[in-house]
Amino acid sequence: MAIFVTGGAGFIGSQFVRDWVERYPSNTVINFDKLTYAGNLENLSSVASHPSYRMIRGDICDASEVLRALPQNCEAVVHFAAESHVDRSILSATEFVRTNVLGTQVLLDAARARNVRRFLHISTDEVGGSIEEDRLFHENSPLAPSSPYAASKTAAEHLVLAAVHTFGLNSVVTRTSNNYGPWQFPEKLLPLAISNAMEGRPIPVYGDGLQIRDWVHVANNTRALRLVLEKGRPGAIYHIGGRTPLTNREVLRTILGSLGQICRPADSGRRSARPRPALCRRLFAHRMEARLAPQDRLCRRNPPDNRLVSHEHRVGQQREER
Repeated sequence: MAIFVTGGAGFIGSQFVRDWVERYPSNTVINFDKLTYAGNLENLSSVASHPSYRMIRGDICDASEVLRALPQNCEAVVHFAAESHVDRSILSATEFVRTNVLGTQVLLDAARARNVRRFLHISTDEVGGSIEEDRLFHENSPLAPSSPYAASKTAAEHLVLAAVHTFGLNSVVTRTSNNYGPWQFPEKLLPLAISNAMEGRPIPVYGDGLQIRDWVHVANNTRALRLVLEKGRPGAIYHIGGRTPLTNREVLRTILGSLGQICRPADSGRRSARPRPALCRRLFAHRMEARLAPQDRLCRRNPPDNRLVSHEHRVGQQREER
């Protein structure tokens, strides 16, 4: 059995690869990664010499490269590879459209050509846009992306679901809330805040810092992804979250408290940045049905397996707010 993982040198992808090799040491894992700024082979040092692991450097937008790397009758394509930084998408959306939209279509075409048995597409709660205070973003909620990044991931989702309808491709989509954990790229909020705090530097905060995000530990996320890959129904959408909605300000207070520091006013250490026009006020991908284990809490030293999602939305169901 072989699985083909795109973007497996990134933060979440590498966690998935490490977990899979540990759990299924006899399965072949092909890691197909372009190794851009966000890809780091050190994330995979623990499996680099494993006989079942293969690393292939390549671009998901290059159909010939993908077809050379993807074996016939591959058990699954697990598609992590994406441009994923909102700020970068605002500065220039071109690479986001190329990688997230065109790259996804190239993979879908290759999956059909190679008779891949299952296609798992990793999306984001950003596709739902900002939600009202008393609402949750369910699997069948309307999509309202508010940044070029979110729009590109929304388009990619539509292409995956269209492949289900048109070609009968066995595909599932997951939308994950904010991840945190080891090996995260330092431009993200938590590693940036921790490193700045430890070095005595200001921590940047957008606007008033009251934007709400849900958080899930990366290891718990990849457990849920494995569950969806193995047991998810074709054409279904699954949300993965941690039931830990916090404002950015609360997150920073938690980090600083863990480091024995205090959260000081903006003019004495915390730098306040102007809020981005595309910044969502409240993101909370949520619809719990299957609960795998006790709830995760942000910044525990050894995070437990948390209540990872799983309420499915099947393609073709009536789309209405529940």
